[in-house]
Amino acid sequence: MLKKLFKLLIFILLIADVQAQSVAHFDYFTYKGNDDFYKQHPLKDSESFYNPLHPGFYPDPSICRRGNDYFQVNSTFSYFPGLPIFHSKDLVNWRQIGNVINRPTQVSFAGLGTSAGLYAPAIEYNPHNKMFYLVCTNIGEGGNFVVKTDDPFKGKWSDPIWLKFNGIDPSIFFDKDGRGYIVNNGDPEVPSRYNGHKAAWLQEFDTKTDQMVGPRKVLRDGGFRPQDKPIWIEGPHVYLIKGKYYLMTAEGGTGDNHSEVIYRSDSLWGKYEPYAGNPILTQRTLSRGRTNPVSNTGHADIIDTPEGDWWSVFLGCRPFQYPYENLGRETFMMPVKWSADGFPILTQGNDTVPLIIRRKGVKRDPKILRGNFTVTDQFSSTKLGHEWLMLRTPLQLPYSLTATKGFLDLKCLPITSLERKTPAAVLRRIQHHKFEVVTSVSFQPKTEKEAAGIIIFRDEPYQYQLLISKKNAVTTLSLIKVIPQEVEKQKKAVSTVLATSAPLKNISALKLKVVSDGPTFSFYYSENNKWMQIGDKVDAKHLTTEVTGGFIGTTIGMYATGNFELK
Repeated sequence: MLKKLFKLLIFILLIADVQAQSVAHFDYFTYKGNDDFYKQHPLKDSESFYNPLHPGFYPDPSICRRGNDYFQVNSTFSYFPGLPIFHSKDLVNWRQIGNVINRPTQVSFAGLGTSAGLYAPAIEYNPHNKMFYLVCTNIGEGGNFVVKTDDPFKGKWSDPIWLKFNGIDPSIFFDKDGRGYIVNNGDPEVPSRYNGHKAAWLQEFDTKTDQMVGPRKVLRDGGFRPQDKPIWIEGPHVYLIKGKYYLMTAEGGTGDNHSEVIYRSDSLWGKYEPYAGNPILTQRTLSRGRTNPVSNTGHADIIDTPEGDWWSVFLGCRPFQYPYENLGRETFMMPVKWSADGFPILTQGNDTVPLIIRRKGVKRDPKILRGNFTVTDQFSSTKLGHEWLMLRTPLQLPYSLTATKGFLDLKCLPITSLERKTPAAVLRRIQHHKFEVVTSVSFQPKTEKEAAGIIIFRDEPYQYQLLISKKNAVTTLSLIKVIPQEVEKQKKAVSTVLATSAPLKNISALKLKVVSDGPTFSFYYSENNKWMQIGDKVDAKHLTTEVTGGFIGTTIGMYATGNFELK
């Protein structure tokens, strides 16, 4: 009752304060997953868990271990905060403990596209100096860097230390003597023979100066079978296992032909001989018509346990209709098998990536959000939860959790989600094909330039928006599709209206809802606890990688702008 009275007071103040910049007050945000697979395949015992490990936009996983503690990180490109870090004691139950890039002063994404920014982080622990290191590439602003910490739980990683070498996808390896080395993707020594011809390079990393030292050497040119012109040797890792050095890389690009291959050497500097059974992970030979497909698998990392067994993490996609997916590249996990001649294997032949995995002796924590879960944020904390993201590094936060207690406030900043800036948008990953999102917003636009509501975002030219706005003194709700269009010989994001509601009467607490069945989205609103449809079965393929390109996944959340325009 008190909260309802508080909402009414907010609405009165909004109308009275006509001179101030308008603010949209979001009361709560509920996300509910409803995928068929989880309903049809309930977990039968407490030692089983669902794959993917992290559903939704969690690409390029890397993993390390210190004693019984496991840590895992992912790419975030131009989203902030960046590089989520997860912790587990058992490889099954994972909790996000923070983000490696959590200060706007660490890196800049200013003006970058959503598929630029932070690529392929790799995390490693050096027991010789008891430091954690993470190496990464900021595409478009700065290049390669390393950050470090002695305690990931504190959330205080160093500012980036920029590294002077060409290429992307660095990972760091500490040999048995504690000396560090960085292996990365780069141009070959010889002129490129074809588009996508790359090489894996190695150079020493001095842990005293945190800089690259000594000569650089190509460990592998091209990939597994150079005669087949393999593309994009990338995401390389080096391991020392039972006295042998292993070089593992992805190749084939991040689409259907993505794969993981491995090589072995008696010396760190090579010569690295390929495993005859390569690739050790791929789904490219399987039928597109298979049930519950996992596609695009690759970019793997492996880790041993104190007990001596090995596990892998890697990225993959779950199309709702092959090859269309709007969840982005997700983090999967599998146990590692070993060939008779001592190479790690994830899949061979027609092996499929399992969607349910068991780890004997480890019980699943029911509090970990997997399968079909429902989560509601009441915005009662002074900080956003780890699931929330913004676009690019905000010099000033576009939201407040303290200005109006129990609400997330978004100012109508003069920035839109169509620009390569930081709009007033707070977003979370879509993690299911079938899902429902509901929020309640109190918002009175003062000018025709102001709007607020829900946004489904893939990229600047690929969005859906359900926004409250005003025109000719009449407040309505508009369903908007953002599309790429050539304007004055330049490709720009352009808004087009799909549907408009009748004039709104009760905007002190308007409820908005999005329902997805996978291939389509449907949109609803409610003024007095009666849902009205405004858009039925809008094409979700518009937000899939097959249409948009790029490397990110789809996000959904709350949005406000003071530069709204409809033509």
